[in-house]
Amino acid sequence: MPSVDASLATPTPDPRRWKALIFIALAQLMVVLDATIVNIALPSAQADLGISEGNKQWVITAYALAFGGLLLFGGRIADLWGRKATFITGLIGFAVASALGGAAVNTGMLLGARALQGVFGALLAPAALSLLAVMFTEAKERAKAFGIFGAIAGGGGAVGLILGGVLTEYMDWRWTFFVNIPFAVVAAAGAVAVIHEPAEARNSSKLDIPGVILATTGLVALVYAFTRAESDGWTAGWTIGLFIAAAVLLLAFVVVESKVKAPLLPLRVVTERNRAGVYISLGLAIIGMFGLFLFLTYYLQIVKDYSPVTTGLAFLPMIAGMITGSTQIGTRLMTRVAPRLLMGPGFLVAAVGMLMLTQIDLDTSYPALILPAFLLLGLGMGTAFMPAMSLATYGVQPQDAGVASAMVNTSQQVGGAIGTALLNTIAASASTAYVSSHKATATSPQLLELKAMVHGFSVAIWWAFAILLVAAAVAITFINAGRPTTGGQAGGSADGEGAVEDVPVPVMAH
Repeated sequence: MPSVDASLATPTPDPRRWKALIFIALAQLMVVLDATIVNIALPSAQADLGISEGNKQWVITAYALAFGGLLLFGGRIADLWGRKATFITGLIGFAVASALGGAAVNTGMLLGARALQGVFGALLAPAALSLLAVMFTEAKERAKAFGIFGAIAGGGGAVGLILGGVLTEYMDWRWTFFVNIPFAVVAAAGAVAVIHEPAEARNSSKLDIPGVILATTGLVALVYAFTRAESDGWTAGWTIGLFIAAAVLLLAFVVVESKVKAPLLPLRVVTERNRAGVYISLGLAIIGMFGLFLFLTYYLQIVKDYSPVTTGLAFLPMIAGMITGSTQIGTRLMTRVAPRLLMGPGFLVAAVGMLMLTQIDLDTSYPALILPAFLLLGLGMGTAFMPAMSLATYGVQPQDAGVASAMVNTSQQVGGAIGTALLNTIAASASTAYVSSHKATATSPQLLELKAMVHGFSVAIWWAFAILLVAAAVAITFINAGRPTTGGQAGGSADGEGAVEDVPVPVMAH
């Protein structure tokens, strides 16, 4: 009698799963669009609403902070409430927050709307990923579904940059918010019609309320400390107080998680050497990359006098490099090479691109310097990205897979918020120092201001270069997992327990 294939023992897959993928991917596209589209619109919004220099980074940070601070909570809510209900709630909330952002009449309203987008994004992102995980149970189909999802996550960044430019230039920056509403409405209507979540996929454990409070307040305090450092200085009472509060809260979170029955973040997820290496190196790489997007948007629009559309198009080679590195290099070599041998060199290639960008000045040529630097940054990050995502859920128990994916999101979002705050602080203080040392010899105040701005950007990019070198060192020294087997990751058990981690979960970095 022929042996029964293990895959036949799994429940019959949902016949509407491929239709469901369309709406899940559409929601993912909306979230990814939102991360890049606002970068392009920011100078116009700043001028229109009179947003101060000190507050401009909050348009980015408020979103990343709410998103990063609440992701673990969002992931757990999806497990408890049901992923479909969480997904639809996230979509509707995101649409409402986008409408408020588009209608903003002052800085406070815009920042509030961005924070609200982050809150609902934190419900949406883990729910979308875990819906894919429970609907696609067969390994090959799962790889295909996650591949499509990943391509949309990568390509969405490019769409956001171009769409952001077109909407800002030909309509109004407000449309970069309003554009989310049709996406959300279509995705929510489709989700109601075709998504069917398997009943057995629910998690019946109770919500770890102390863990939620400590993790959220600890992460918020940490990022806010970096932000206060920019306005008040690193040695100010507020700054030091916030850093101490963040350390105490996050330490308390670790203690609580080690004691409670159903922790928000089971410590076994983060204490495993390879996963810890991924979270740290990926978080560092995002810190380096995130500030760069903000600086170069301003550099291209204010110093080089590019239009918003041209700025969006200027970033395209970086996105193309990311997609190429991820789909052509990372995915093809992932089953042949140990992850650290892709991640380490990937971060180093990105660091070379960053090193080139330290040379920017008032008349830097785009084709000669910025274009090759963008290509190297994209290729390097894309190559490192795929094995990192695969390894982040490598060997986890199925009931921890959602929280392992949420941790990747968290390290990216918090890294992004810290990167924006930290590198903005460095750039601002370098610019101020440049002005005071060159004031006496300056012929034109306007020229001095531009030179000071570019000097500040250059100093911050040197720091980003150093951070990428540290990310590469962490990846090479911490991560010791071997080459994954072609049939699935080593670490998945023979009885199908490892099915959840067999496939990399691509999450686009913002």
